[in-house]
Amino acid sequence: MSHADVQEYYGKVLQGSGDLKTNACCSPDDLSAELKAALSNVHDEVLARYYGCGLIAPDLLEGARILDLGSGSGRDVYALAQYVGENGQVVGVDMTDEQLDVARRHEEWHREKFGYATSNVAFHQGYIEKLDELPLEPESFDVIVSNCVLNLALDKPAVLREAYRLLKPGGEMYFSDVYADRRVPEALRADPVLYGECLSGALYWNDFEYMARAAGFGDPRRVTHRELTVENPELEAKVAPIKFLSATYRLFKLDLEPECEDYGQAVIYNGTVPGAPHRFELDAGHVIETGKVFPVCGNTFKMLQDTRFAPHFDFIGDFSTHYGIFAGCGGNSPFDSLGSDGDGSASACGC
Repeated sequence: MSHADVQEYYGKVLQGSGDLKTNACCSPDDLSAELKAALSNVHDEVLARYYGCGLIAPDLLEGARILDLGSGSGRDVYALAQYVGENGQVVGVDMTDEQLDVARRHEEWHREKFGYATSNVAFHQGYIEKLDELPLEPESFDVIVSNCVLNLALDKPAVLREAYRLLKPGGEMYFSDVYADRRVPEALRADPVLYGECLSGALYWNDFEYMARAAGFGDPRRVTHRELTVENPELEAKVAPIKFLSATYRLFKLDLEPECEDYGQAVIYNGTVPGAPHRFELDAGHVIETGKVFPVCGNTFKMLQDTRFAPHFDFIGDFSTHYGIFAGCGGNSPFDSLGSDGDGSASACGC
């Protein structure tokens, strides 16, 4: 595969989401009321050229500077532009001319729709593996998002390394992508349809977690995941018996330990994050109820204390005494829960 192959598929073969041959590049229907409202303000042509697989709007984005990797026609950029407000900024990067043409064509339309004095979005043409070639300053973004694009990248470790370089300390990469339950054979990776449909470029989930750590993102946290059924008999036969899922991860730029260690720490959520008065969901294994003392490992403590979430928590303890490994933590496959209840509630770290 080459960049030209991917550009051909997303610039010329696909003219709209209805042209997709599988359900891999489709977002779930369970949108929050806030996200539905934001998307209702996005131009119809932008929405029609959307090929994402997840929801990439984490909490507390007001005033943030966000980078969208593989921004396509700009759907997520324009949705997030409303979350960050007029004082924030969302920057999109994409390599496909046709997609960028759509995104840029409607920039003024969205500025007027949002009632902003000046546009708070920008688009750059380039490769997400080569972000160092674009006018993007190191450590200048609070959040980096991506929606079903990492699987299309030809050099996935480079994307993660560049994301780490561009994030501010304490910032996070919050993104959705497609993962496989095993390594995809090279013969399938050469199939332009399977690659363009976000299947044959998908990483084996455990390779991804190793890759993320190697890039500097210690302790990757899986937020949600759901099974993908190809729903195309011909393509399904080609990829069988490989199973796929869509998963959202958050990766923090923090000094984290390789394992979840116990320092006798705990947090109390104050219920003050907008839209989350009763509980705060850090990831699938950390759903923290308001007002309740919640024991955490040292990594989770840092994810809350050393990030934009800190004002919304009370913190108990420090790092002065180590008690060993945090009880209950341990990696498991996200595919373990599929075929049982299938609700995608398994945790990447069960602490």
